[in-house]
Amino acid sequence: MLVSSFDFDLPKDKIASFPADPPESAKLLSVHGSGELTDFLIADFPSLLRPSDLLVFNDTRVIPARLFGTRGEAKLEATLFKAVAVNTWEALVKNARRLHDGDEVCFYAPDGSTKDPLKAAVLGRGESGSVILKFDADPQELFSLLEKYGVMPLPPYIHREKNAYGKDKTDYQTIFAKHNGAVAAPTAGLHFTEGLMQKIAARGIENVKITLHVGGGTFLPVKVEDTKDHVMHAEYGIIPPETAQILTQAKQNGRRIVAVGTTAMRLLESAADENGVIHPFARETSIFITPGYKFKAVDALFTNFHLPCSTLIMLVSAFIGTDIIKNAYQHAIDNNYRFFSYGDACFLEP
Repeated sequence: MLVSSFDFDLPKDKIASFPADPPESAKLLSVHGSGELTDFLIADFPSLLRPSDLLVFNDTRVIPARLFGTRGEAKLEATLFKAVAVNTWEALVKNARRLHDGDEVCFYAPDGSTKDPLKAAVLGRGESGSVILKFDADPQELFSLLEKYGVMPLPPYIHREKNAYGKDKTDYQTIFAKHNGAVAAPTAGLHFTEGLMQKIAARGIENVKITLHVGGGTFLPVKVEDTKDHVMHAEYGIIPPETAQILTQAKQNGRRIVAVGTTAMRLLESAADENGVIHPFARETSIFITPGYKFKAVDALFTNFHLPCSTLIMLVSAFIGTDIIKNAYQHAIDNNYRFFSYGDACFLEP
């Protein structure tokens, strides 16, 4: 399919720079497979679920992967993209042309809280002009050092001054965050508060957690004209055996599997076989879902509104229909929904 088939015009004022406060006040668009659209709030979500539904959340934890530093006198900004070895990360670097193999980069806390730098050596180049950095740190301490030196790796369409990331440390992290490794948030989960989870539990609705470490590739543009030519980025996912068993049993009992976020959906579909059995999983997935894909695991999807021509709008189009998604997105624009990571959400029921 042509990538241009998934394009749409979005006014810049519809892009959310901050989350709704409180989170449950965000808008929620119910999108039914019949094409019916109904406006709700996130606070209404429990009432849209069936008591037998099984919610699936992604419990990855976003690391503060955006770093500010220097090489000599030159200032640099790096966003860690993907772990490639112990203490070694592929990174997107502003002013990367100034870096050469063997260079030492010194990163500093943007708030000036420490004078000692976090050092990294340049090992070479990755794909698409990225830089391979190896940190000079105890591997057991690297994540805690990133908490000290880094800031949240917000998407490129959210702009902050260098020292204005404070609130994002909690805003850009779900309440389920447990396992370090993501460099982008599973943003559908940002809508869920402890209070909302209590309302869901009060209806007898169960949930399970799986882990997909969301990579920076989720923000990379699709640069080809036809979807068949796109090479999907890989991300590491984990579904423990006991969780896989719960999910498979739910499917066999006719319960709906409701994925919260496209990351949860991609991992579930990666682990499922043609019979709907969801197997334990502990490896990378580069699954690329486009219209025509036969879904094996997921029955309903709670998700945010996605970028034009992105792999994620292709995924939701595959799930509920391209025409329905186009109508839903136009309805959202016309009714002042807020888009992307900090924006509003929709609930898709084919």
